[in-house]
Amino acid sequence: MSAILLTGPAVEPLSLAEAKAFLRVETSDDDDVITALIAGSRIHVEAQTRRALITQSWRLSLDAWPDNGRLIVLPAPLQALTAARVYDFEGMAHDADLQAFVLDKGASLIAFAPWGVAQPGRIAAGIELDVTVGFGDAAIDVPEALRQAIRLLAAHWYENRGLVTAGTTFVLPRTVAALIAPYRMLSL
Repeated sequence: MSAILLTGPAVEPLSLAEAKAFLRVETSDDDDVITALIAGSRIHVEAQTRRALITQSWRLSLDAWPDNGRLIVLPAPLQALTAARVYDFEGMAHDADLQAFVLDKGASLIAFAPWGVAQPGRIAAGIELDVTVGFGDAAIDVPEALRQAIRLLAAHWYENRGLVTAGTTFVLPRTVAALIAPYRMLSL
């Protein structure tokens, strides 16, 4: 299954003013840098946890329906299934009835009866599901531990802006790793 971002977050979970206060920066000289660090930190936390922090729209593409009728949606948490399409042998898309799917938002899971959905005719990427994911639309919806991880990671990158030498691996600061650990969704 592949996932394509359709609509990114409208805002960041941390404002420029909040980041500047945390960094103790009083001038506007580095506003662009700090804004980029906030976005980079959010993206990094999202990648590490496999969760979308702010509401986003994604398109999931599958070759076939899972046999067990269960599809875990990543990034999590799942908010809504907005569209489902199945492609036939000619490559024509046909909308699937959204009533055929049951959302378990807590588990970020879409459940369905495997015999009750049309099978794709296309060999690859025969199924597309458009989903809305994320904790919410506002910074107050994002868990505070993840907001703090973004603050700390942005601060770490702000203070360590030098070039990384070849062969050096990035190590997530331990405090950041500890803050995001309870939110990580591991794959088996």
